[in-house]
Amino acid sequence: MTLLDGKTVLVTGVLTEGSIAFHVARLAQEQGAHVVLTSFGRQRRLTEVIARRLPTPAPVVQLDVTSDDDLSALAERVGEHADRLDGVVHSIGFAPQSVLGGHFLDGGWPDVATALEVSAYSLKALAVAAQPLLVPGGSVVGLTFDASVAWPVYDWMGVAKAALEATARYLARDLGPAGIRVNLVAAGPVRTTAAKAIPGFEVIEGGWDARAPLGWDVRDGAPTARAVVALLSDWFPATTGEIVHVDGGVHAIG
Repeated sequence: MTLLDGKTVLVTGVLTEGSIAFHVARLAQEQGAHVVLTSFGRQRRLTEVIARRLPTPAPVVQLDVTSDDDLSALAERVGEHADRLDGVVHSIGFAPQSVLGGHFLDGGWPDVATALEVSAYSLKALAVAAQPLLVPGGSVVGLTFDASVAWPVYDWMGVAKAALEATARYLARDLGPAGIRVNLVAAGPVRTTAAKAIPGFEVIEGGWDARAPLGWDVRDGAPTARAVVALLSDWFPATTGEIVHVDGGVHAIG
């Protein structure tokens, strides 16, 4: 029996084969899951193309996490492909360039608000939208980047990740009575499309491999995907509100 045998998992954030979310979707299928993807706007066509590169082509449903209409319709849209959800993967983050790359003090509220809504509030919005289909024992797993320190150039995205981590704890509190777990995986730097959009991101990733006791490959999203899939499985039945670090050990060393 595989880790996710017979489970249905909703995965957001698949855009390229380098996306951590793509690695999650691929591994989830390999571990027995039926996977449904989300996308929106011009990105949807890209997601549909990439979905065909999974071991089993996955359906793609419309979801803009800032759209109340899309959130309200999510359960119905997913319901066209599955009658339940055992897991939801939140791999969503965005901040305008004006609040990244050394512009922390210059960041205006409208752009900061966008970063917080898309990167943090969306975890709550997604979980609530998916809740009608989530079964007891279900799992919500999000992706973060260690928000316990102030990173160079990360600026307001770092603040948004701190808000994401707090949001996960409150969700764990409120969804726990329904038997739903909420956890995060704090990944080390991976060269995804999102990372490349951060001006000066190479400053963060530079030297990471040398500092990591286990080493670190910025081109490899598979270790992070393994942690996400493990948290989606039944092997962590009493773990919620947790942040699992998959960064080669840098969080413990500094």
